[in-house]
Amino acid sequence: MTFIIRLTGRREDGMRSRSSVSVGTIVVAALFQGCAANYVTPGGPANFADINRPDIRELAARTASPNFPARIALTRVQAAGYRSQTAEGVGRGPFTVITVQELFGDKELQSISEWRNVAGLAPLNSLLLPPSLNSLDDLRVAAAKLQADVLLVYTLDTLFRVQSKTFSPLTILSLGILADRDARVTATASALLIDVRTGFVYGLAEATASASELTNVWHSADAMDRKRLEAEKQAVQELVVNLKSTWEGIVKQYAKRVADERLEQTGA
Repeated sequence: MTFIIRLTGRREDGMRSRSSVSVGTIVVAALFQGCAANYVTPGGPANFADINRPDIRELAARTASPNFPARIALTRVQAAGYRSQTAEGVGRGPFTVITVQELFGDKELQSISEWRNVAGLAPLNSLLLPPSLNSLDDLRVAAAKLQADVLLVYTLDTLFRVQSKTFSPLTILSLGILADRDARVTATASALLIDVRTGFVYGLAEATASASELTNVWHSADAMDRKRLEAEKQAVQELVVNLKSTWEGIVKQYAKRVADERLEQTGA
């Protein structure tokens, strides 16, 4: 059991400050702190703007190279050093990849596989990833190894709010000695659909979900983390619904063009 004790300062006249605490108070506070469980909030989201920032002219020159039916590669990215109770990032650099499929369950994977003009769906695994991850281009290379046409990359931004205070990623929360209070976990899932061959961004989607009524689980780190996963899974489920609408727009815009190009090639 580890005790962390903060001692107050003294006044310039050498007298003990009135804000100093007695030895007995320190012992009691240390005992309470030692008996309380801790919960560490998960790491932060990956900032797509930071890991996909090519030169403006180069970005504007990127074009779509659609191929239907399309093969989709799926991956989740988070901020560098991400870790949670159930997952840890792979790769060094400004972001990391989460290869554990804890949020995209069979239902979500099946749903994407059944989208119109989708030939297949495959998550990226650690064997395909380079040790250093510097930009989304590194993920495109990994997706190309799967012969994928589109890269679906997503991230989670999960916040813990207690009353009016929001706790940032990787914050240690002391459990068990806190009074009942209003608490909420809010997760926002954001995703991009990227052309594997050119890096062109076809579209994006976002969804937010919350898990509240946490006062009855505030004494257990495992229970808190189950609430975190509950909010994140709900956010991903809603994200898949929103992504389907985005995908329908992509197919509507490009499918006819692909069909016409193939027809011309056949005629030639």
